[in-house]
Amino acid sequence: MSYALYHTNRKLTLEPKITVNARIVVVGASNVGISFLETLVFCAHLKFTNLTLISTHGLPGKKLLGSEQRKFLASDQSYTDKDHALMSLCSWVNVVVGRMTAIDRAAKHVVVSQEDIVLYDHLILCTGQQYQVPCPTGADISQHLTTRDIPEGRKQRYTGQVPRNHFTLNDEEDCLNAQIWIRNHSITTEGNVIVYGDTIDTYTTIEMLLHLGVRGANIHLVQPPPTSNITCINNYSVEKAVESALQAAGVTIYEDALLAQWNDGEKDPDSILSASFTTLTKPFKLQCSVFFSFYEKNVDYETFKALNDACLVYDGRLVIDTNFHTNDIAIRAAGSLTKFSNRYYSNQWSHSNFSSKEVGFQLAAAMLCLFDPTLEPVIEPPADLDRLIPMYKGAKIQGGILPGSYHYLHISKPGIPTLLEVQMAQPDYGEEIITGKAKKGTYFRIHINNYKMVETITCLSKEPFPTSNYIRLFGQHEQALNNLCARFDDKMITDLYSYFTEPWCMALFHDRFIDLRKELRQVLTSKKEEESPSMEQLACQLVDEEISLNEKPKAYLKKVFEESIYKSLVERSILDYLQYNHYHLPMYAWPGII
Repeated sequence: MSYALYHTNRKLTLEPKITVNARIVVVGASNVGISFLETLVFCAHLKFTNLTLISTHGLPGKKLLGSEQRKFLASDQSYTDKDHALMSLCSWVNVVVGRMTAIDRAAKHVVVSQEDIVLYDHLILCTGQQYQVPCPTGADISQHLTTRDIPEGRKQRYTGQVPRNHFTLNDEEDCLNAQIWIRNHSITTEGNVIVYGDTIDTYTTIEMLLHLGVRGANIHLVQPPPTSNITCINNYSVEKAVESALQAAGVTIYEDALLAQWNDGEKDPDSILSASFTTLTKPFKLQCSVFFSFYEKNVDYETFKALNDACLVYDGRLVIDTNFHTNDIAIRAAGSLTKFSNRYYSNQWSHSNFSSKEVGFQLAAAMLCLFDPTLEPVIEPPADLDRLIPMYKGAKIQGGILPGSYHYLHISKPGIPTLLEVQMAQPDYGEEIITGKAKKGTYFRIHINNYKMVETITCLSKEPFPTSNYIRLFGQHEQALNNLCARFDDKMITDLYSYFTEPWCMALFHDRFIDLRKELRQVLTSKKEEESPSMEQLACQLVDEEISLNEKPKAYLKKVFEESIYKSLVERSILDYLQYNHYHLPMYAWPGII
């Protein structure tokens, strides 16, 4: 059982804190919203007394599906159920269960579920995007129409009654309702299950259905026509392994199929008994007991209507500037709900390209200057820099259990999605290190960029692995990984899974290792000798070719480092770190241990 443990003592009770009574209302319990609230709640010298969260199902992390690892939906690893329990945001945040249906900007209040009113001084919108009920095209398959025969109009929103056996899974509450419905209606023993979509969640849902006892022969994976040549996995080896697992389980796969009708064209059906689809060749029809839709994500209609009626600028998504502001100074927004204003000429970039947890943290940091007197006042950037969108560095992560009981994890740097083969064709791509085979469930791939930094990690394993440890490898230099490249080239590494369980790497996975890196960087950037530049300044001078050398820059930097005071300072910091944490890191030796 996970829970939060609070500790206080005399010193903590006497520590002064600044009380902030501003009414801060967050709409949406997305990872962005949770990260924002976490940053404010645990700000050391500020006490926020009026934080409110408006969410359809309240705070996440209720463990509604139990403690089993398999989930209907993939995860971005921002927060686990244990993280939610340890934070215990319910102790600090007022939670209003309901949906935002209106915003009164003049009166500064939000209407919840068309009746309750929540007042605000600062409104934070981070509802994200959700899977929507797909709207059938209405094509009559008895006319033997193909997808090409269907006119390409604007995408329509489904406005009818949602059938009882249709499910769009967006959170744990939705997953629980689907699981209960499946068990109560004997779907595990009979009846067809249609899974419509081509996202990572379609594969995790199919694995969950198989785990619940649904026969593979009764599951039909219907993939709509792709909108991009980039798949949700974007790795041929992993895709082939998952495809083979689906075939072995007996799951039928239909490609490039567009939903045409439910129940032969019946309007507002109470239940879906059959579903018809058009393809590029001939249409087909499937009997249906339950229909899962992962067709596309979009902003919820009620949220859109509330934003539109409040006259907030909306252009496919809610428009914001680089400081998270909407066109109302009291309303900020972040996450996949938003897009940057067209004046930045960066329509390909949005918060969806970055880590949700980091976006939430940066949103909180941008607001803390309003409440924290210890922070220096924000200086307006020059006019030319105001046209640049912010770029965050945190890793983008997705993971889950795929068909075949494959434990999957993909960690990459934030960026515009690009086909893997196109990335590898770039001259500055770097190198990749791969051990194991995807189909055998031993696949481990690391991409080292041209600066020798870990940029991408992909794992596909039959056995569970320490996800949090592998996330810490992102952004590390390969030499910090015990000269990974040299050892791999010398054929000393045959299995990366076992390689990262060796004692040498335990310090990298320690929760205080990040603090050590910051401390070492501070040492190297500070000027310790008056007549000499810092190591950082020296490196910049070499890059700018301000110093002429008769040797390689790397060798010169190494020589200067070893002859300077920096070497002893770095060694002292590392030894202090090992000695202070020796209870957790007993495998390391330091002077005086013997």
